[in-house]
Amino acid sequence: MRPVALPISALVLTATLAGPTVAQAGPEPLPLDRIPNLYRSAADRLIDAALVDGFGHRFSGSESLERAIDWILESMRADGLENVRGEPVMVPRWVRGEESLRLVSPREAELAILGLGGSVGTTPAGITAEVLVVSDFDELRRRADEAAGRIVVFDAPFTGYGETVRYRTEGAVEAARAGAVASLVRSVGPFSMNTPHTGMMVYRPGVPRIPHAAITIEDAMMLHRKQDRGERVVVRLQMDARTLPDAESRNVVAELRGRELPHEVVVLGGHIDSWDVGQGAMDDAGGSVAAWEAVRLMKELGLRPRRTVRVVLWTNEENGLRGANAYRDRYRDHLDDHILAIESDSGVFDPLGFGFTGSDSALAVVREVGSLLDRVGAGEITRGGGGADIGPIMREGVPGMGLRVDGERYFWYHHTEADTLDKLDPREVALCTAALAVMAYVVADLPQRLPR
Repeated sequence: MRPVALPISALVLTATLAGPTVAQAGPEPLPLDRIPNLYRSAADRLIDAALVDGFGHRFSGSESLERAIDWILESMRADGLENVRGEPVMVPRWVRGEESLRLVSPREAELAILGLGGSVGTTPAGITAEVLVVSDFDELRRRADEAAGRIVVFDAPFTGYGETVRYRTEGAVEAARAGAVASLVRSVGPFSMNTPHTGMMVYRPGVPRIPHAAITIEDAMMLHRKQDRGERVVVRLQMDARTLPDAESRNVVAELRGRELPHEVVVLGGHIDSWDVGQGAMDDAGGSVAAWEAVRLMKELGLRPRRTVRVVLWTNEENGLRGANAYRDRYRDHLDDHILAIESDSGVFDPLGFGFTGSDSALAVVREVGSLLDRVGAGEITRGGGGADIGPIMREGVPGMGLRVDGERYFWYHHTEADTLDKLDPREVALCTAALAVMAYVVADLPQRLPR
């Protein structure tokens, strides 16, 4: 795993940090338009074959995830990283099975569908019922007397992921409370090319568990139009979804040991698992490889910081956070020596900077570090940031950061069959790698600990 030539991330890192301490000044950076031949082949390596094309999706409990983890561990050892290991984690195992949705009336048509993670299935015969299309939970409550025995369709336009995703997570609960026999949700995203969007959903105690699946934006709008015209809309839903006993998986861990304070740690990483559709290239193979490459570059360039830099690729972020919680539990007695945790899980588009959660004094420090990345447009440090996988240790007091990117297109592909390798741009991946490498290296090398 040796690059043909240094990627732009290496050039930025060496230009910013010419020696083992931040006090040394670096040379002027090369203009980006002069160095495509230097970084293109190496950046391609970051997002190439084995992690994505060679294994496909990496869903928790799947053989493809475990084979990918085996390959990563072997490759990290070949890279010369230290203390490479897989740390055991038991993960949930939800199996999608065969699934289909057919419009029966007022015309016949096959509709695209993706069952939502954790959903129960239907009987083998499926469920045939009239639909009730609503725009939000309030409308469902007003029309609850119409929902009994029907399949509720939530046609909620995308206003932002945090707001709109509640129809995916809680839709089955609200529909079941109204007496529905199943529920469908308009895919959570701003854009679609007949691409349904999967993701996690929940059930609540005391509420019947009904099948819950996503349909495309196009089909949700079509069903709504038919209902508004007074047409009686009937569909047949069939899902083989089921939950099997927990399976063994692993968090992937590797380090560049600190030269003076190896017990103090800066953690950076992403999650190695993905949903069972597409390739999980953007979510989150790109972020995982960028973090891994950031640490490898430090070693390649002879930049060994005072403290240990640890790359962690967490398992089971998508449907359980078991890897994140297992990491917290394993290192609970050492969290006082976790100086900073950084996560990359928003895609690997052009980096804009970082969001930071920690004390005001720590924010002042990381803003100074961020200024080293102004030359690549990634120097802005805003208040508030982190990530799902570092959330458990952040709640124990560890300062946290999330890489911020130009994510306008992120939810076009997120959790869909379209999250594939071709969506990753080598230059953008390399710039994300540079941002992660500089931030992690400098904080790990500072003479003083990042204040809490």
